[in-house]
Amino acid sequence: MQQILQDLGSGETILVTAPAPQVRRGQLLIDTTKSLISTGTERMLVDFGKAGMIAKARAQPEKVAQVLAKVKTDGLLTTIDAVRSKLGKPIPLGYSNVGVVRAVGAGVEGFAVGDRVVSNGPHADVVSVPQNLCARIPDSVSDEAASFTVVASIGLQGIRLAQPTLGETVVVTGVGLIGLLTVQLLRAQGCRVLAIDFDAEKLAIARAFGAETCNPGAGEDPVAAGMAFSRGQGVDAVIITASTKSNNPVTQAAQMSRKRGRIILVGVTGLALNRADFYEKELTFQVSCSYGPGRYDPAYEERGNDYPLGFVRWTEQRNFAAVLDLLASGHLSIDGLVSHRVAFAEAPDAYALLTSDKGALGILLDYPHAIESRHSSIVDLIADGERSASSPAAPVLGFIGAGNYASRVLIPAFAKAGANLDSIASAGGTSGVLHGKNAGFRRAASDTAELLADPTINTVVIATRHDSHADLAGSALKAGKNVFVEKPLCLTREELADVRAAHDAANTTLMVGFNRRFAPLVSRMKSLVGQVAEPKAFVMVMNAGAIPASHWTQDPQLGGGRIVGEACHHIDLMRFLAGSPIVSVEARSMGANTAQPLTEDKAVITLGFADGSFGTVHYLANGGNSFPKERIEVFAGGRTLQLDNFVALRGFNWPGFRKEKLWRQDKGQVACAKAFLDAVADGREGPIPADQLFEVAEASILAVEKIRAQQ
Repeated sequence: MQQILQDLGSGETILVTAPAPQVRRGQLLIDTTKSLISTGTERMLVDFGKAGMIAKARAQPEKVAQVLAKVKTDGLLTTIDAVRSKLGKPIPLGYSNVGVVRAVGAGVEGFAVGDRVVSNGPHADVVSVPQNLCARIPDSVSDEAASFTVVASIGLQGIRLAQPTLGETVVVTGVGLIGLLTVQLLRAQGCRVLAIDFDAEKLAIARAFGAETCNPGAGEDPVAAGMAFSRGQGVDAVIITASTKSNNPVTQAAQMSRKRGRIILVGVTGLALNRADFYEKELTFQVSCSYGPGRYDPAYEERGNDYPLGFVRWTEQRNFAAVLDLLASGHLSIDGLVSHRVAFAEAPDAYALLTSDKGALGILLDYPHAIESRHSSIVDLIADGERSASSPAAPVLGFIGAGNYASRVLIPAFAKAGANLDSIASAGGTSGVLHGKNAGFRRAASDTAELLADPTINTVVIATRHDSHADLAGSALKAGKNVFVEKPLCLTREELADVRAAHDAANTTLMVGFNRRFAPLVSRMKSLVGQVAEPKAFVMVMNAGAIPASHWTQDPQLGGGRIVGEACHHIDLMRFLAGSPIVSVEARSMGANTAQPLTEDKAVITLGFADGSFGTVHYLANGGNSFPKERIEVFAGGRTLQLDNFVALRGFNWPGFRKEKLWRQDKGQVACAKAFLDAVADGREGPIPADQLFEVAEASILAVEKIRAQQ
């Protein structure tokens, strides 16, 4: 498979060869025939990538504020590493894809192998797309015409928000690709349309589609043109499809609108609104979200849950179908909208057009190369001769998962620990290639089963989504592999029992990525706490910060919730510092036993230990981001230790110890990886005894059960 990516750090557009994605549940696997470059959106991404660091900062001031806040809590060097990692991760380009269905995932209805479909898949010769983001193409619509569907749906959603009626006057400000399609859609609805743009050639196309035009670049006044167009009454609606930093489009829209007119922002503009303009006319202003209801809703897009038609008439998928029907009927045309046709193999040249030819409209990519050559599930990243030989006992690693944490933290940690990084598997294929090349992996794959079946790989690192951890760990153990699982080990008691059984039957090493107990300042705490024989009290605060309730980590089935998925770190850390088995677990969440909604990510967990020690884990999503993200306190024998963010440790009344501070935050990831690798090489139990891994997993699950039972 090949895919186009944009490097946000260097601005380079690259064509990457990667393993083809595997068909997944709820998705279609599609062989691409055409895709359309969205000149507005994709030019903006290319320009951002080519900009310097100062220009990038100016373009995203809210991100600068986040970076400064991170510097205060995590330190400068850690923050610099995070920013470089973020900018160094290329992103896929494109969202207007046409192709033929090659395979249908489990649970998909209404599609069959061989169907021609449009989707929001990226520029790649093979894409895997959720069913609700696909629509079948009528026989009378060509692939070339169908490739405009998703872009046209963006304009269509803006029109639906404007709610125009037959005969109304509507202004379209900015007649690039989306704007010209919007002009046609409005004309098909019986509206009179005024198109405003600085490009005379684009305005000529708009006139061919039946619009009147105004060119501010030729000295024409948009407000005067709008008032004349509306016969002095003010226009009924303005749809802004322009991309500019200027506030003029919104200001002019308000000034040319009638009382109670509607203004819809589809593009990107400055938003310094004049209250008087809106107040006196009682104008409505709304920002349109992409191509319709369902956008950015994981339940709709990822899990395939459709909205009932009787309650939500137009969704993303239904908007796609509506555009395709208009193309089939001839009410929507792409005549004059295709400015360039480029072979997919020359795609980087097509992106050069975005900066060299500002008049470019629809740039079509054609995928003429052989279908079967696209579908290899394994790609070699380095030649076998370039790999240094390792001893038979040394761990040879296969990585499963190449997401954000794996690429930013886990893979570099294992590399620094001296791991033999052999193979990396990722569902989409591309991320595995990118991070695999950077880290020195021998090959990348998209089929996990092939990696587990490879006899040369004796050790597997699992860094996938939480709901897959237990199944992958069990499969790897049964395949005779040593296993490192990024936390959590599992989400349910049933999964815990399955993993325990697989471990008991295997003669291999099992480890969970509880890296915090390997942090250097935690090791210092452990040595100090070990000087006190009496019971101890622990207070651990995870100032986790808020994330949307729709995020997958909050989903009980996918992520297990933030207690099982993240607070387990501190449950393990407390178990480590106490050095005694957990004998009791209590938990309470904010909003429990009230009419308020239960909030699992604002909870307190109380643990009791066999030696009489106890402690609390405060997992909080409602704290200030300038407060330390993690604070650990130990009270024992008239002494106190306090650790902030794994950077600074302080002792209060602690004989012989006052404070210790690191130059760089160290949460113990490298030490954790090395301890695991050493255990595998020596053929011994993992650095955390398996019984403790199961104990912590059970305590985490019990805490969640108690929280959920409260409402």
